[in-house]
Amino acid sequence: MFKRLKKNYFLLVSTFLILYFFFNLLSGQRGLISYFEKNQTLKNLQKEELLLINKTRDLDLKNSLLSDNLDLDYVETLIRERFLFGKKNETIYILKNNGQKN
Repeated sequence: MFKRLKKNYFLLVSTFLILYFFFNLLSGQRGLISYFEKNQTLKNLQKEELLLINKTRDLDLKNSLLSDNLDLDYVETLIRERFLFGKKNETIYILKNNGQKN
């Protein structure tokens, strides 16, 4: 038995090394599966970053409308939306969108 092992020692060690490197190539922290998962996570984070940048720009615009030069039209729009406030002899209609989800 030991003679066979000594005779095929190189083949046995080579097989184990190849299997070891193959499994580490596919799995593990730096494997292909982990690479694709990290790549997908990166894409999701980039999309989320774009959404947050757009929200920040929108909030900056709204803040500038309220602070630097007071835009009375914007203030009136805010009052009407938030407090359902209307002028005298004015009828306010609230429309519900049937097709949209809130």
